[in-house]
Amino acid sequence: MTAAPHTQQPASGAHGSPIRVLITDDSAVVRGLVTRWLKEAEGIEVVAKASDGIAAVKLAREHQPDVVILDVEMPRLDGLAALPQILKAAPKTKVVMASTLTHRNADITLRALSAGAADYLPKPESSSLASATDFRTGLIAKVRALGEAGKGRTQAFRPKSAAAPARIAPKRRPSASTAVPKAVFIGSSTGGPQALRSVIGTIAPALQLPIFITQHMPKAFTKVLAEHLSKAAGRLVVEGRDGMPVKSGGIYLAPGDYHMTVRRGGSSIVIGLDQRPPENYCRPAVDPLFRSAAKIYRDGVLGVILTGMGHDGCAGAKTLVEAGSRIIAQDEASSVVWGMPGSVVQAGLAEEIVPLDQIGATIINIASRGAHK
Repeated sequence: MTAAPHTQQPASGAHGSPIRVLITDDSAVVRGLVTRWLKEAEGIEVVAKASDGIAAVKLAREHQPDVVILDVEMPRLDGLAALPQILKAAPKTKVVMASTLTHRNADITLRALSAGAADYLPKPESSSLASATDFRTGLIAKVRALGEAGKGRTQAFRPKSAAAPARIAPKRRPSASTAVPKAVFIGSSTGGPQALRSVIGTIAPALQLPIFITQHMPKAFTKVLAEHLSKAAGRLVVEGRDGMPVKSGGIYLAPGDYHMTVRRGGSSIVIGLDQRPPENYCRPAVDPLFRSAAKIYRDGVLGVILTGMGHDGCAGAKTLVEAGSRIIAQDEASSVVWGMPGSVVQAGLAEEIVPLDQIGATIINIASRGAHK
């Protein structure tokens, strides 16, 4: 499986005080390996370890860590039950849920995200953990990004070519189209499941445009995410299938381990799926979806970049803007990690920079009026 749990690592050598981590897992093997990996990572300090949720609550209250890695399945008190107690004991802590790739654990993890967990990490079985380089890399990247964000130290994750200051006014070409959008394309990563519930729950009852979503997630999780988003939307959200016709009002989620695109299929627009190499360390990735949207819909796209690590979606957003389409980005204050939207803002591609609770209304306004605010 190549559905990467992260996008791009920030540079090592985090400035300021180290990121303090509490590791919670009922497996001594997992605790030992994760402890070693984090201790080897610059700027990260393991302050405590717990074997169950009860101990995790106590240690969180005592140490006030920046990040808690919380296993889902544990004796005495499992991760979902421990989560609210940890957040109450250490209100500034960012919690990362660690769970194996099962439908049940995916459902629990998404419920935990709705209950206040900042992110999740798909965990391989203990027998293959030692050789799981993707898990190790993703773990360190997430701990560092969430820890930095919790300390108020912005990680912009911008491309190497982007040397711009932190905030740039949007750069709309004078000739840019003001056409009414024909489709909405959304990209998200860290913090995305919660953000998507908010946005989809607002726009689905009001719009009959097709909506396409790429959220960085593995296979077992995207199926469950589609189920959760269906409840928020009040109508069916489906994982895209190769060759699936795009319908008015359809909501399509990229399935884990596949890039999702749109293409012409005779006289219709259809979904495309492929397993080309990961982009920005991810499959699915946002950039392929946005590039395909620019080819098919040209100036008729409303692109939305929500909270997430890395800069996936920035290159694709540039392609959309060059085609005359519009981009809105979630603002820093409401983002769990302001990497993806921050990179779009820094590149001057965002027409609107909007708090999460206003994104849905902004989409509806643009889609219905088809003109600049």
